[in-house]
Amino acid sequence: MSQFEPFSDPNLLYGTNAGDDTGVYRLREDLAIVQTVDFFTPIVDDPYDYGQIAAANALSDCFTMGAQPITGLNLVGFPCHIGLDVLGRILAGGADKMREAGGVIVGGHSVDDVEPKYGIAVTGTVDPRKMVTNQGAKPGDKLVLTKEIGTGVVTNVTKQVNPVVRAARGIFGKNGSLRDGVFEEAVESMKTLNKKASECMMRVGVNACTDVTGFGLLGHLHNVMEASGARARVVFSDVPRFEDLLPHAIAGTAGGGERNRLWTKPFVETKSGVDEEMLALLNDAQTSGGLIIAVDADKAGVLLDELHGAGVAPAAVFGEVVEGSPGSVEVEP
Repeated sequence: MSQFEPFSDPNLLYGTNAGDDTGVYRLREDLAIVQTVDFFTPIVDDPYDYGQIAAANALSDCFTMGAQPITGLNLVGFPCHIGLDVLGRILAGGADKMREAGGVIVGGHSVDDVEPKYGIAVTGTVDPRKMVTNQGAKPGDKLVLTKEIGTGVVTNVTKQVNPVVRAARGIFGKNGSLRDGVFEEAVESMKTLNKKASECMMRVGVNACTDVTGFGLLGHLHNVMEASGARARVVFSDVPRFEDLLPHAIAGTAGGGERNRLWTKPFVETKSGVDEEMLALLNDAQTSGGLIIAVDADKAGVLLDELHGAGVAPAAVFGEVVEGSPGSVEVEP
């Protein structure tokens, strides 16, 4: 983007700063359009599940702001030799998830490609006077996470289909294999919209929000703290996460998670007792992860009650906002 001059418009409210989740353009005092887009290659074998996950992931940025998705345009790259029945199942998954979100698919575009890719360009609406951004966290706020982390570890380990290859690469970690059922739990989590969590935070009133996706928990938390001019304190033992993943964390975060660890290292301070496996999991690249919400301390309990009552069971306070170098994060065991 350094190759062109940034756009400047008094109605462009959000989207041009580092770490911004969406683009927000004001149409009138009480109405703005929200635009976001995401797509990726398959992370599960089932085409319908893949479509649902990709759609939930694309819709998530609307929910971080308290916006309502209204329309979506399918983005498709597909190797035609696989068969259009497979593509049909992918699109059906995305369509059903868009219906659940309260929006409609209005079209899209496809190209013949060597590897499947699917996602949605989403347009939503929000009252710009009430929208939540990643810029309002302040010292004293509690930090709430609404989904468990670890989807990258789970899917990366599961991708290694051949047990001989997995063993040779040490992908099983120290204890031999992933816990039974954790893959299904991760898929269900990725398919789950952040709609209910968004509705809860809008009812309670919060200060800042983002979602956890490719940059991992620490990377996205850094973006919020940098935009808000504050520092975060994270307690690892309080972070919602899928059970028994630490033995697999290093091998399971090879690639994206490993790059995240290198990127976050300069602004992450670890306390005694925090090991490399913990940091690997905190940097695990998520797909369709939960919301990070910064909320006044005296509202945190109310927010958790709302979330749990709405069925957002994993939601928990995992840290707080403190005074310090903007964008920095300290991690305790």
